[in-house]
Amino acid sequence: MSISVGDTLPEATLGRMGENGPEQVKLSDLIRGRKVVIFAVPAAFSSTCHNAHVPSFLRVRDDLSAKGVDEVICISVNDLFVMQAWDEATGAGTGGVTMLADADGSFTREIGMAFDAPPVGFYGRSQRYAMLVENGVVTALHTGDKPGQCELAGGEAMLEAL
Repeated sequence: MSISVGDTLPEATLGRMGENGPEQVKLSDLIRGRKVVIFAVPAAFSSTCHNAHVPSFLRVRDDLSAKGVDEVICISVNDLFVMQAWDEATGAGTGGVTMLADADGSFTREIGMAFDAPPVGFYGRSQRYAMLVENGVVTALHTGDKPGQCELAGGEAMLEAL
């Protein structure tokens, strides 16, 4: 069953590259007492994720902050080295988007957002989504984009929902 509005996010440990190397981050530490947008992509560096989805959140990052969003987080079922390289390639971190790796896909499976697409080599990847989380509770959830699109789960749609 997929995560829904009103659900509390499960505990999860995600990875990122810190100043001193790889580090594990508890998602609960990032969302407790805060208003956070979390969006997920099927694959770092894939055309839609790289050229449309991440850029959509970079375009509206300041507007989201003005609406009270404390942090914008991008999650992908990739390792933290890929996420670090993708961060550098997109300018996500300097643009105010935190890139986190769900390397084993456990968080993605736990919230019911995993999928496989064998023709393109995707196994255990994340569906495309964006959610607003307030103090750990999902208050808005955008899913349903067709492959190769990110209008519903994009930054502009989340901004409009606020």
